Amino acid sequence: MSKRVLAFDVYGTLIDTHGVIAELEETLGERAATFSQRWRDKQLEYSFRRSLMGAYAPFSDCTREALEFTDRALGAGLTEGQKDRLMATYGKLPAFPDVAEALERFARAGVTCVAFSNGTREAVDGLLSQAGLRDHFDDIVSADEVKRFKPDPAVYSHLRDRMESEAQDTWLISSNPFDVIGARHAGLHAAWIRRSAEAPFDAWGGEPDVTVGDLWELADRLI
Repeated sequence: MSKRVLAFDVYGTLIDTHGVIAELEETLGERAATFSQRWRDKQLEYSFRRSLMGAYAPFSDCTREALEFTDRALGAGLTEGQKDRLMATYGKLPAFPDVAEALERFARAGVTCVAFSNGTREAVDGLLSQAGLRDHFDDIVSADEVKRFKPDPAVYSHLRDRMESEAQDTWLISSNPFDVIGARHAGLHAAWIRRSAEAPFDAWGGEPDVTVGDLWELADRLI
């Protein structure tokens, strides 16, 4: 009998990437939120570029390159030590408050849950462990294993190969519209976690199967 697999994106879905704002506020004050958002946007842009160019580098490299660009673009004047501390903070970001309880509900229901990320296995394992979430997952599937980044179809195909699951039994759970669109394009089911009520969904892509505000609501819908 087939078993449903829920593949959870990590950065921005389980883990709050804007958890760096407190660190940024110490040096940038009220510009911290703007810096954080620009850094995140550039991080994703660099991963997309590298995947398209066939010039793969680990996601942490994209993160550091994006930090360097954002520092220059906004004239923040960060020192190398401050940049190093920000990168270290990125490795211990907090989980969103709904995550642990929702994952426990899925586990009790017998659902296979995996972390599915552009980050390396080592980075994701460390991040989930420090957030107290690692034990909730049956496995970690990393884009690093195929040297591509989501939303490349090869990454979603790799997920299915690793989990030995059929497309109709495999769900992508993500707060990132590009990820949801990529999964739907690859034939998977997808749930969009709309972490911000103001966040729009990309109009050109296929709609998610499910749209919810948090993982508690997702558990109510899927269990």
